[in-house]
Parts: sequence; C-alpha cells; structure tokens
Amino acid sequence: MTAYNAPIQDMRFTLNHVVGLSQVAGLPGYDVVTPDLVDQVLDEAGKLARDVLAPLNWVGDQNGSKLENGVVTTAPGFRDAYWKYAEGGWNAVPFDPDFGGQGLPWTLALPIQEMWTSANMSFSLCPMLNQGAVELLQAHGSEQQKKLYLEKLISGEWTGTMNLTEPQAGSDVGAVRTKAVPNEDGTWLITGQKIFITYGEHDFTDNIIHLVLARTPTAPAGVKGISLFVVPKFMVNEDGSLGARNDLRCAGLEHKMGIHASPTAVMAYGDNGGAVGFLVGEENRGIEYMFTMMNNARLGVGLQGMAIAERAYQQAVDYAKGRVQSRALTGKDPAPVAIIKHPDVRRMLMCMKSQIEAARALVYLTASALDNAHRNPDADAAKAANALNDLLTPITKAWCTDLGVELTSLGVQIHGGMGFIEETGAAQHYRDARIAPIYEGTNGIQANDLAFRKVLRDGGQAAFALIAEMRATATAIAAQSGDDMATMGANLSDAIDAVETATKWVVETGKADMTAVASGAVSYLRMFGVTIGGYLTAKAMMAANGLMREPGADAKFLDAKIITGRFYADQILPQARGLLTVVTQGHRAVMGLSDDQF
Repeated sequence: MTAYNAPIQDMRFTLNHVVGLSQVAGLPGYDVVTPDLVDQVLDEAGKLARDVLAPLNWVGDQNGSKLENGVVTTAPGFRDAYWKYAEGGWNAVPFDPDFGGQGLPWTLALPIQEMWTSANMSFSLCPMLNQGAVELLQAHGSEQQKKLYLEKLISGEWTGTMNLTEPQAGSDVGAVRTKAVPNEDGTWLITGQKIFITYGEHDFTDNIIHLVLARTPTAPAGVKGISLFVVPKFMVNEDGSLGARNDLRCAGLEHKMGIHASPTAVMAYGDNGGAVGFLVGEENRGIEYMFTMMNNARLGVGLQGMAIAERAYQQAVDYAKGRVQSRALTGKDPAPVAIIKHPDVRRMLMCMKSQIEAARALVYLTASALDNAHRNPDADAAKAANALNDLLTPITKAWCTDLGVELTSLGVQIHGGMGFIEETGAAQHYRDARIAPIYEGTNGIQANDLAFRKVLRDGGQAAFALIAEMRATATAIAAQSGDDMATMGANLSDAIDAVETATKWVVETGKADMTAVASGAVSYLRMFGVTIGGYLTAKAMMAANGLMREPGADAKFLDAKIITGRFYADQILPQARGLLTVVTQGHRAVMGLSDDQF
C-alpha cells in the first residue's frame, strides 16, 4: 500500500475558490478563521494523517479489533494514535468553546476529517460518531447532561456512540423493541439489544457514552413512540469522576467485509435488571432528536465515499506510473511503457480524479450551508442555507458513497490482477468503501428522502432555487472564451434541463403515484449529484481560468483543473440526460412481476 499525502492544494483551492470559505469566515464567531490559520491547520492535520494514521491502515485491516472476555482490544497502534489525535486538539475543532471546543466552522472541520478518513477509514469512524453525539447533546441535552458529558466528549477523553439498529428492525427504526422503564429517582432502566454499533466497545478511553433509542411503557406504536437515552458505560458522578460499571456489555463483534479495525459491536443492555439511562428531552421525541446526529453522520459518511476514493486514486496513480506493460499505441518504439500512457488507464484515472474533485466540492459546499444555517445573521439567508443543507445532505451521502464504491473498484481495475491480490492494498479500499452506501440509511432511503421529504414536501422550492443558481453558472462559463468553457457550459445546461424536468415530474407525480417516484428515486438522486458536481466543476474551471493570469500562478495545477473539468463535461455530465427516461418512465416495469415470478 502506497503512502498517503493529503491533497492540500486542491483542498485550499476548493475552499477558497469554489465554496467560498472567506464568506463563512465572515460569519459571527468565525473571525479567527484567517488564511494563515487555515493553512496551518491543514498542514498540521496532513502531517498527522500521513505520519501517524496512514501507516496503521494496513495493520488495522490485517489484525482487526478483538473481543476476549468482554474486553475489546483495538488493532496494534490504534490506541496510541487516538491519543496523539486527541491530545493535538483535533477532536475539538468544530465545537462550542464554552465546553472546550475550538469553535471553528464545519467548512474547515470537514477537510480535516477527510484526511483522517483517507488515511485510515476504520480509525476515523470513532471521532465521526463522537462528533454526532456532541452535536446531539448540544442541541437537545439538558444543562446537567451538557455539564457531565460535553467537555470530555469534545476533548476526546470519552467517546460517544449511536444505538439505533436492532436485529429485527434494520432500517425500520419504528420496530425498535429495546425497553425503558422509569425509576423513582427519575432515571430509566434500559433492556434490549442493539447491533452494528460502531466503536460500541473499545480500549481508547475510560468511558463510552451511548445514545440509545428505546420505547417507554406508555409509548405509542411506531416511530412516534421512541425516546432517546444517555446510557454511559460507567456512571458519572456529580464531580465528573467515574462511578460504577453500568449494566451493559459488548456481546460480540461483527465479522465484516471491510473496516476491520473498527469494532462494530453487538451491545446488550440490562442483563442484570437494566442499564441506567437518562432521558434526553421529552419522551417519544427520540427520532426527532436522533436526526441531529444522523444528519451529521450522513454528511460524514458522504465524505467517507469521497475520501476513500482519494486514497485509492493516489495508489492507482502511483501504480500506473510504475507498472510497465505493452508498447505505446503511437510511435515505433517496441519497448513497453508505463501503463499510465495507455488511453484506457488514463480514462479510468480521469474518471477517478474528476469525480473525486467534484465530490470534494459537494461535501465542502454542504458544510458551508450548515455553517450559514447556524450562524448567518440574515434570517432569510440562514433559512435558505438551511433549506440547501437539507436538500444536499441525502445527495452528498448517497452520490459520494456510490462514487466511493465505483472509484475504488476502478482503482482495483487499474492494478489489473495485482488489484485482486490483498498485498497491494487496492482491495482494502474497495472493501472499506462498500459499507458507506449501506449505513446511516441506505442510499435507497436517501433517494426517497430527497424525492419525498426534500423535494415533494416543499413543492420543489429548494431544488428549483439550486437549479437557478446552477443555471447562472452555466451561463457564466459559456460566456467565457475557449472551447473547454463552451463545452462545459453547453453540457451543464443540458444536465440542468434534465434535472429540472425530472424535478417537475417528481412534484407533479409524487402525490398521486408514490410508487412511480420511488422506483426512479435512486436515478433522480444520481442525476442531481452528477449535475451539482458539474456545476461545482464549472466554478472551479472559471476560477482556474482567472487565476492563470495572476503573477506567480501555478499554471500546471490550474491547467489540470481546466482539463479535468473538460473531461467531466465530456464524459460525466451526459449521464444526467441519460437518466431522465429512467426517472420518469422506468417505474413501469419495476413493480410488474408478482413475487413468485422472481
């Protein structure tokens, strides 16, 4: 497996010239976000990712986490790496300074998180779930809960988990059976089993704070009868010290296709009468509260798809430059050349490069919308940013994670037969990436969320606002000189037309025929993702074109931006038009067979 080097130049370019970090830095409370600070943070994070986390990626895959006598031991080196990460203050980047956070925007926190994920996806899952727990408690926890838990979760001294899934429920959270019975002292006794709990047990920290969905005795059926509880591994005394061990345990670790170093736990609550839990907010509002954590995680998972593809791309480029095989198609020299000279290998690398850069911009854009939703002092601007964040979150999660699987698979293909051999490391990226379209709501669920909750519910208002913004960019790039710009403008306009037509169809059809919309929802999300990717790539091309004229410009990097954009325009954007028929007519056969015809 090749070394990892964070693509800091592309991160900076995307932040500064595509997403608009300077606008985010101007929001109240973000005045410390100067260019010098951003450069320093990215550089230092890159060093930790390269020197500490990346070398453990293969080690973790080969060794995994182990459960013996109820104790989970993580892969060699992981605990020490975690404490280098925590002691460096990295866990605290986007959180409230009142609880020890650094108060930096998500628009900067996500590029840092990208580095952890590219370097070592299994490692990155622990802080990713923890940050969602922090977000949830900040938004919905009581003052006492914030006092007891937030500072140590933010510092990384403790970690947090999300406990939703049960064996019989899967994605149907309304089928949760875990029970919560009230105590006279105001606490609750939790009994039940949860599965697929990421870092549900580990040896990084002294305490783990579980956020558990459960049903109270008087709860109505379905999702409206679920409550949320804080269930610590060790009870926490008023002074913050640890008390007795709670009645919960890791009953097993899942044997997974990938992310072997991440302990995915089966958690058993209440073997001896009930684990003590503390109600978050009000009864029966657990799903509402948990969505704060879930949406944070969905953005983080979308980032995973892009980040693991970046790691696979770096390895594929390295291999393609070093692997010598077959003569070049042109010229008379019969000597074999590096395979990067062959057009099909070059095509695969360009597929990876162009879509990774588009996905990176989408992740960062979603983060900037989140920051504006929280901090923009203009109420209308904050409302629009919140609507944009809501719209982009399922697209970011699903499109980027589907790309993660497709592009890591291309990485294997570029390696040829050696890609199928574990020792090269290419297969690990593919195996690790495969979970991302599944967890935090499968991509089919994300597609339904986009179609029904984010488009149909508001009559397409947020979608049409984004379409108008994309169309303005298509017009602007088409007005610039050069065939590359004209091609991007034309192909982006055509993709936008397709998305607009599909969105109108979703709005018009959804209320009368939900099955028809659901049948094409995955393709609708993909065409939206492809088109937004084109819109952001067009912005990158225009920025690169302008910067090329400045003194001291990095012409090689900027030229690559324009060429990569042209590739996206030629080979990726036409997919959007091709998906229109699938979205609007493909439902006719989806439900056609009877069950016994399969």
